[in-house]
Amino acid sequence: MNCLLSSEPPIVVACRDLSFRYGKPLVLDDVCFQVEEGESLCVIGPNGGGKSTLMKLLLGLLEPVSGEIQVLGKTPVKARCEIGYVPQAIRFDPLFPISALDIVLMGRLDRLGVGLFSGKCKNAARAALDEVGLADLANRPFSDLSGGQRQRVLIARALACDPKLLLLDEPTANIDLSVEEALLETLEKLRERMTILLVTHDLDLVSRIGDSVLCVNHRIHRHSLPLSGETIREIYSGARRLEHDRRTRHSQGDHSACEHE
Repeated sequence: MNCLLSSEPPIVVACRDLSFRYGKPLVLDDVCFQVEEGESLCVIGPNGGGKSTLMKLLLGLLEPVSGEIQVLGKTPVKARCEIGYVPQAIRFDPLFPISALDIVLMGRLDRLGVGLFSGKCKNAARAALDEVGLADLANRPFSDLSGGQRQRVLIARALACDPKLLLLDEPTANIDLSVEEALLETLEKLRERMTILLVTHDLDLVSRIGDSVLCVNHRIHRHSLPLSGETIREIYSGARRLEHDRRTRHSQGDHSACEHE
């Protein structure tokens, strides 16, 4: 597969011939893609296809079995302090007295002094809360917040480190539709100033946030937006995924799965 990368605009994420396995079968096979600076890329695909594994590789939590991955021109481990990460949710003891501001300050732990956060860190945390529209809830116990508010606090935590790349893992998965709109508005504002890689099953979120789509199902295919109904059915229908893989690889010049000679 031809994985030549252009030098302009700047490349934030570059994967070349990347493969990974937990056991014997490959979870990700010959993955090759790039994310340009300022791009908003939505990652979709069936459960078990490798989306979460790809996020862990980008964060340097896993090592590929073959191939190369670079984030901001570095290894993922070296780039980690420049990556903001938003999980689906975090586990916490609701009886533990921690405020929204305390959660956001966790994004500045690499700048922690001797036992205390500096005034600069606290100002950065408050600015991040303000950016997601929760400045007035800084001192509110995290356990008292709604699901949508908690998710925006986690986004603020990711922003507190002033990241160059923002990774989000299904940010709307655990919130009610009634509060989803506020979260979508936050993400729409963020896409104007930073590079975003977002895992989701929410096709409305894809249409509002994404510049393009990365379909992950062990292999990876890039799609432009909007997605057709036929493409969506192929991606999520177990009976049609092989055909989707074959057709997409054919269109990209990879005929290894084709039946023609």
